[in-house]
Amino acid sequence: MTVAPPGGPAWTPVRRRRQHRTEANVTMSMDLSDERSTLLDGAQCDLYTPRMAADYYQVLGVKRDATAKDIRQAYRRLARKLHPDVNPGDSAAEERFKEVNAAYEVLSDEDARRKYDRYGEHWKQADQIEEMERRGFRPAGAAGGMPGGGGSFEFNASDLGDLGGLGDLFGGRGGGAAGGGGILDSIFRRAAGRQRGQDVEHAVRITLEEAYNGATRTIEVRDRLEECRICGGQGSLAGATCHACRGSGNAAPVRRIEVTIPPGVDTGTRIRVAGKGGSGANGGSPGDLFLRVEVGSHPRFERHGDDLHLDVDVPVADAALGGEVGVPTLKGRTLMLNLPAGTQGGRVFRLAGQGMPRRTGGYGDLHARVRVVLPDPITPEQRALFEQLRRATKAGAGGAA
Repeated sequence: MTVAPPGGPAWTPVRRRRQHRTEANVTMSMDLSDERSTLLDGAQCDLYTPRMAADYYQVLGVKRDATAKDIRQAYRRLARKLHPDVNPGDSAAEERFKEVNAAYEVLSDEDARRKYDRYGEHWKQADQIEEMERRGFRPAGAAGGMPGGGGSFEFNASDLGDLGGLGDLFGGRGGGAAGGGGILDSIFRRAAGRQRGQDVEHAVRITLEEAYNGATRTIEVRDRLEECRICGGQGSLAGATCHACRGSGNAAPVRRIEVTIPPGVDTGTRIRVAGKGGSGANGGSPGDLFLRVEVGSHPRFERHGDDLHLDVDVPVADAALGGEVGVPTLKGRTLMLNLPAGTQGGRVFRLAGQGMPRRTGGYGDLHARVRVVLPDPITPEQRALFEQLRRATKAGAGGAA
């Protein structure tokens, strides 16, 4: 049979036409990219059109078929350009830096990128969408791969049951679906029954040494409110206020989660811990926990991206005559640096591979900047030598003239 009102089309969206077909399945589609769709005999239904979300590929400036190396290089280039240390006080650069980190977090993860390519901005709901598909209810609009895109909903005949009439289909008679509602109403309620838990974001502050070596933290996550288990929701026990819920009758259970912070993170890095966010409702999957990292300053080392910088004190005699000077590293080792004779203050020596670990592999560099220092206090013997040096310098300058 053809599902259609007398004398009218089966289904007429404003911009696209979808035809019902009755074979093994009955398929009905609604174009969600239209602001309004004509349903029956000119009756119209307002549809919410979401704001277009940022495309992570555009955020990083790469093509959708970019390799992992292309994505990594684009991220590193933008991170160096937009890092808060390079743009102090620039809130726009800081927001852009966070956006770049969020895009890289998804596109650098093979599984997350697969979900993003298929479901676009709805990639976090991929598990729920795929579960709905397994049950025969397929929200095809989520499979466009482009953030904010429209699409259609498709239903199998097994979901629709006895169609009856169009009044039943949209809930006019209340006899076509369980619970007395319309068929579509029943299907939408089934889809909405399971609710995914809330994503939880938690700020974590670590030291530069922890950013170098990696660290662990114990995070407390509060779940949704539920009836207090101590007082049974009464708010009191034996006439006294319940200490667990403080008289409210409700409590939010606290879960303690130990999380691992990998080496190489920087301020602004967001770490996703899958399935450790808020608990889902009605059998829905839990949300994710996101750690927002802040790396504290160090009294000796300055960090610029994956590179480290520090000042190295060099005695004036070693700077003039050449010699060795010790350079500390975050690994806890001291490297000996050979200085050539006549080294000037401010000269920078690069120690390759002695910087911060990169999350993509390898290490940055350590840049040692020479700071020439005088003896303090100056002994009489040292003073005599400096005076002798001054006389020799003047004599040399006079002879040259």
